[in-house]
Amino acid sequence: MTSLLGHDEQARTLIDAAASGRMHHGWILSGPKGIGKGGFARALALRLLADAAGPPVEGEGLDVPENHPVRRLIEASAHPDYAELFPLEKDGVTARNISVDQVRGLQRLLQSAPSLSTRRIVVIDSADDLERGAANALLKNLEEPPADMLFLLVSHAPGRLLPTIRSRCRTLRFDPLNDGAMRAILRSKDETLSPAEIDALIRAGEGSPGKALRYAGLNLADIESAMARIAQDGDRDNRQRLALAKALAIKSAKPRYEAFLERAPAFIAQAARHRSGSALGVALDHWEKARHLAGGAVILSLDPAAVVFELAGHVAALAPQSA
Repeated sequence: MTSLLGHDEQARTLIDAAASGRMHHGWILSGPKGIGKGGFARALALRLLADAAGPPVEGEGLDVPENHPVRRLIEASAHPDYAELFPLEKDGVTARNISVDQVRGLQRLLQSAPSLSTRRIVVIDSADDLERGAANALLKNLEEPPADMLFLLVSHAPGRLLPTIRSRCRTLRFDPLNDGAMRAILRSKDETLSPAEIDALIRAGEGSPGKALRYAGLNLADIESAMARIAQDGDRDNRQRLALAKALAIKSAKPRYEAFLERAPAFIAQAARHRSGSALGVALDHWEKARHLAGGAVILSLDPAAVVFELAGHVAALAPQSA
């Protein structure tokens, strides 16, 4: 099935629904941010439009051949039966929301007959970004959808959508990807990643390729190895903490420093999951302190070297002799 995307069950559900001829007109694709819901929605739209217009695609997954005419049209933003809404970019800045004018711009597609087949598709990535007016405008389309119209609404927090929008759509849940799918995606994105770096990115991503790829190129494996050593022996002479602080405090290391601010509390939290009793209490106490320190480090312009040293101290508290 969809080996690259990793959401085989969801693909099967929607492809079977489309094949049955009883496809519901609105679907909310819900789940954590960064796990590939937007990519899934686009791939599904391509597959369904390719099948509808022909030639039909062989196989059960979402992959469509590179030379398929529908793929070429969509990649050129020229498919007459397809539209996609997302926050627009202007002067290098991405808007915070999808505007009401963007939703109103769908009227050409909604009011005209399909051009290449009997199907029309709109992808909204994400519906969470709809302005209030845009959400109300979309609701009108969901209440009286044209025949053979399909709305795919990506949502990271469906509870924040208008209840009336939720009531007019079916919800399909997407879970974080397993390690195997994560590994395949990371390798496909960057063939130069070492096995150790991929393992570190998988831990940092927690089932979200988008989140993991934010750390790509930062040699996260070295940072995590340093934390693992400190957590193991407690770094009683402070040498490892000082070395880590020195390495991450220089100006050129700012991206790695910011990654450390995110990963240090997460490292402690992951360790806490394997503890109980007083050891769990120690881990949770230091996790809370690390989270507070890391959260304010950039905003308060704290000295990076001092922050790294103190955060590493909270990691050191995980050592057996410290518990």
